[in-house]
Amino acid sequence: MTKTILIALILLSMKSYSEEKPALFDDSAYKHTCDTNFNDEFVLSEYSDDWFQVYKTDKNVYSIVEPYQYQESISHLIIGQNKAILLDTGIGLFRIRPVVEQITDLPIIVINSHTHFDHVGGNWEFSNILAIDTSYTKANMAGFQHNRIAQDFTDNSFCIDPPINADLENIYTKQWEASEYIKDGDTIDLGDRIIEILQVPGHTPDSLALLDRKERLLFTGDTYYDAELWLYVPETNIKNYQNSIDRLVTIETQVDYIFGAHRTVRVDTGILKNVREAVKKLTSDKNLFEKNDINQLFIRIDGIDFVTAAPVLEGKQGDISKGGSGYDTW
Repeated sequence: MTKTILIALILLSMKSYSEEKPALFDDSAYKHTCDTNFNDEFVLSEYSDDWFQVYKTDKNVYSIVEPYQYQESISHLIIGQNKAILLDTGIGLFRIRPVVEQITDLPIIVINSHTHFDHVGGNWEFSNILAIDTSYTKANMAGFQHNRIAQDFTDNSFCIDPPINADLENIYTKQWEASEYIKDGDTIDLGDRIIEILQVPGHTPDSLALLDRKERLLFTGDTYYDAELWLYVPETNIKNYQNSIDRLVTIETQVDYIFGAHRTVRVDTGILKNVREAVKKLTSDKNLFEKNDINQLFIRIDGIDFVTAAPVLEGKQGDISKGGSGYDTW
């Protein structure tokens, strides 16, 4: 999960800054940039509508963006000869299935990069959902009541007028269930392409990535996306995250493009090694925070932005059996 923070303006206001050392900066107000130009290298597809922007981002890959709410969530549709995978189903404000069915009439397999609310909002629309078998995942299948996600559906959450046909005062994430469980190393045959499951815990206990070796594509969910990396909530485990980034770096040379779950639909390979080095500094510099500070810390290290908290950096983790919306706090 991420919020688009106006980092550039904050950094410009700082008197000094060095790429050689971590920079701690304060952000007291979230603001949506309302800048949808970050995907302009791709042509807006005919499948787009007033809420979803759809881009064809690789061979039989369509990226479905929700740019008008500050999560800027992205779902990726990977189409094979016989089946298709929908990686994540968005925030759930509007149904995503009608958009998917315009793109393909193949059977859809839903997989979630993790089960924070902004990635499972449309799960209830589908019957074939593959999930990681953890207590955290199962707890999240119950859905999220309004009070756990309400802050994402205020007037300030949108860069356009809030949709008039959406009941923002009562919105919640609907219950869903897995039809089958998957694990690290499993493969899914879509016909002419094989998709490999990589478990990459850290951001959440059930985080996963998808690897298409033939087409040289890596789908990283919230483990990496082209915005500030969210390592703040109690379910985050910083050591596991570090191990997962290390693992993905070893795969990075085997792919051409990386597809994250927020903001930018696709980036060139090579960025993960920079994230690895930034995480090393993040976890080793004990002067970045006060130990009793449970508030969000906004830290930039060599061009990589993090939203984190002292308990996470100290190696603590909350009760993951209770699940987590992505907004639960310490």
